[in-house]
Amino acid sequence: MIILNILGAIILAYLGLSAFYLLGYSLLAFLPTSRRDERLPEAKGLARIAVFIPAYKEDAVILHTARQSLFLDYPKDKWELVIIGDSLQPESLAELRSMPLTLVEVSFEQSTKSRALNVALDTIGDDFDLAFILDADNLAQKDILYKLNTAYQAGFKAIQGHRVAKNLNSAFAILDAMSEEINNRIFSSGHRAIGLSSRLVGSGMAFDYPMFKEIMTTVDAIGGFDKELELKLLGREVEVAYLPSAWVYDEKVSQGDHFTRQRRRWIAAQFHYAKLFFGKALSALIRKGNIDFFDKACQMILPPRLILPGVLFIGFVIALLVSPPIWAWLWGAAFAANALAFALAIPRSLYQPRYLKAFITLPFAFFSMALSLFKLKGSNKSFIHTPHSTTELTELPESEPTR
Repeated sequence: MIILNILGAIILAYLGLSAFYLLGYSLLAFLPTSRRDERLPEAKGLARIAVFIPAYKEDAVILHTARQSLFLDYPKDKWELVIIGDSLQPESLAELRSMPLTLVEVSFEQSTKSRALNVALDTIGDDFDLAFILDADNLAQKDILYKLNTAYQAGFKAIQGHRVAKNLNSAFAILDAMSEEINNRIFSSGHRAIGLSSRLVGSGMAFDYPMFKEIMTTVDAIGGFDKELELKLLGREVEVAYLPSAWVYDEKVSQGDHFTRQRRRWIAAQFHYAKLFFGKALSALIRKGNIDFFDKACQMILPPRLILPGVLFIGFVIALLVSPPIWAWLWGAAFAANALAFALAIPRSLYQPRYLKAFITLPFAFFSMALSLFKLKGSNKSFIHTPHSTTELTELPESEPTR
């Protein structure tokens, strides 16, 4: 019985600290300093920008994305659109060749975003100041390059835009959109409020071109290349800025099996990089006082956000039934902290009756994700592609900025 109590206390401490960590940063996001990167001096110059869009089997969306991206508002001689075509149909490639853009065709035995980007970086040369990464399903705000340029001219070498939902056409898409905004608030706005770096999310992100090209030569991630890139940047003490009003519309997963498969890939990558970098981050904290790097490594060992509230609730119910009252209070407090962290982080635009259907999917999503934890082996050794099909914006958030 003593052993069970000790084990229960260890589990509760891990989950409870994770819940209060999330709550703390969710509250910090309310501070005015969370938007510090949008209070920058006006840019005095214009960076030359390469916009990269890797497209692996994305025939359903890439032509529309390419056409829309060509209308980005920035001087024509100061930017270039680079589409990286991997396993696209001949008809799609022919159409892309007819557009005023650079098409880089790639083929790999095992395709990954990092490999595609490395080939493109070698192909287009070095005549750029800034690299901006989009996914094939992304639609960027028209003036986003100007906003990125302002942050770059202010001295930032790594910049993350605000990724928002392009579609809210199913319960899982709504749940995915809520999850994205929770992460934006906690891991971007909340962290920037106290001067720590924003997270990187794989798209809608920009980097000093020479730095990015040099670091990418060391990145060959199969899954979660943005996590490896993020940890290596912070290990070099490169601060990541966050621009809440620089919007990138991202297709949200509409089907349950795609949702679970995508999260399994993310969790596998998270734990993989936790093993690789936690020791290095702890050493950097002790030797150099690199809090940013250590904080990011701590994020890698947090329990999956979709699973944490479910486990805390189950623990609370069990404690309520079979344990002394103090245990029920502790489990209940941890669950309440986690629920409050998420409730504060979801934007008001998603608190509408028509979106309540998303909560119906929570039990299914929780148990699917819990079961997927037993299938993580090998998930980070093979590329898991999430198909996209939505081209137009099917739903616009109420707080959409002026475009």
